[in-house]
Amino acid sequence: MTTGAINPRADRTFYILNGLLSTAATAFIAYILLRDVSGDGTDLSFLPALNAVLNASSALCLVLGYVAIRRRAIQAHRTLMVTAFALSAVFLVGYLTYHSVHGDTPYTGTGAMRTVYFAILISHILLSMTVVPLALTSFYFAYTKSFARHRRLNRVFLPMWLYVSVTGVVIYFLLRA
Repeated sequence: MTTGAINPRADRTFYILNGLLSTAATAFIAYILLRDVSGDGTDLSFLPALNAVLNASSALCLVLGYVAIRRRAIQAHRTLMVTAFALSAVFLVGYLTYHSVHGDTPYTGTGAMRTVYFAILISHILLSMTVVPLALTSFYFAYTKSFARHRRLNRVFLPMWLYVSVTGVVIYFLLRA
């Protein structure tokens, strides 16, 4: 497998653009989630279920992509990882759309389950903030054929992205239990 040459200038440009885009995305998400929502009567109650399906599908693509690269099926790996990213992007649009109209869904559980829910939610939120910049970095490393850096990053990032996708589905079910 070939390894691309590291270009410090291109890397610096990418990291600046990635930082700006990721910061803007995080700020926009915070704005949508933290503002007061009065609701305009639009019924988007179907979106949480669709978002759970998108998260589950993304998780499946991540696992299958990992299996594909372990089997050296590079084209299948590439297709599955791009699909996982696209599914996550569509999820994010649906998530923001739903929350911009309906606001947050309060958790009504009590006792130990409440503690479990908030532990999952907090870890999910914190790790989800890494998905955009790390996914873009992973794609950048693959695009520039910096496969050693791509592998090194994804040993840490893949489990994080998978955790965010799976816990998104878990959160959906906990809110509806």
